Amino acid sequence: MVVAPFVYDALQAKVAQAAGFPAVYLTGFGTAAARGYPDLGLLTMTEMVDSVRTVARAVDVPVICDADTGYGNPLNVLRTVREYEAAGAAALHLEDQTWPKRCGFLAGKQVIPCEDMQAKVRAACDARGRPDLVIIARTDALQPHGWDDVERRARAYYAAGADVVFVDGIATVDDLDTYAGRLGDLPLLYNGQLLPVPDIAARGFRIMLHPGPLAAVYRALRHALAELSATGAIAGATDVGLFAEILRVLGVPELLSAAHRYDE
Repeated sequence: MVVAPFVYDALQAKVAQAAGFPAVYLTGFGTAAARGYPDLGLLTMTEMVDSVRTVARAVDVPVICDADTGYGNPLNVLRTVREYEAAGAAALHLEDQTWPKRCGFLAGKQVIPCEDMQAKVRAACDARGRPDLVIIARTDALQPHGWDDVERRARAYYAAGADVVFVDGIATVDDLDTYAGRLGDLPLLYNGQLLPVPDIAARGFRIMLHPGPLAAVYRALRHALAELSATGAIAGATDVGLFAEILRVLGVPELLSAAHRYDE
């Protein structure tokens, strides 16, 4: 199973790569948050593609990307997939929510007809220029419609050409087990952290998007700024070793060494 931690900028992606992860996930929630917006369909395709490009050129591991609903109808999906691919995406997921969409764990989601999403999946598959670009079909039908509709949609999207199926909004371990039990014959993606990675892998999932780093970054930043406000300092902020580690992750030693080739 491929574990891809949430990232929303190039530094986070580099840290994830240095930690040994085989892929990273460019989160739409985090990308919107980094621009000061909630995940309510407020970012444009162009803004997301810019983030794809920034993260993909920063790391050597594959970048799995949130492509929301494809930003329109099948024609929009054609362009979205081509733009994401050109920006360096290794995989992208399209969801069947109505637009404007919302975070998969928020109430009030609505989904488009299954047939309309099948058309988007077919368009996504037709648009890719590289055969190894992974098309992931996501359904958000669990909350509004229940498991029977989820299974119908997931199988229809897979039949339309999706490489991987993604049911979002899995909020309990029971739902997780139902997900694996009803759709386990398909290549499945799980987004969440209800159980440790080995337990998710044991259920047969092929990809796990792990949101833990997003919460950890927020918590650490909130704590550090509260400490600075209260005490006038942040413990450990002057750690020279930590600064040196950041420089290594950013590739500063290699870049300075390369610069010597051009010394007169």
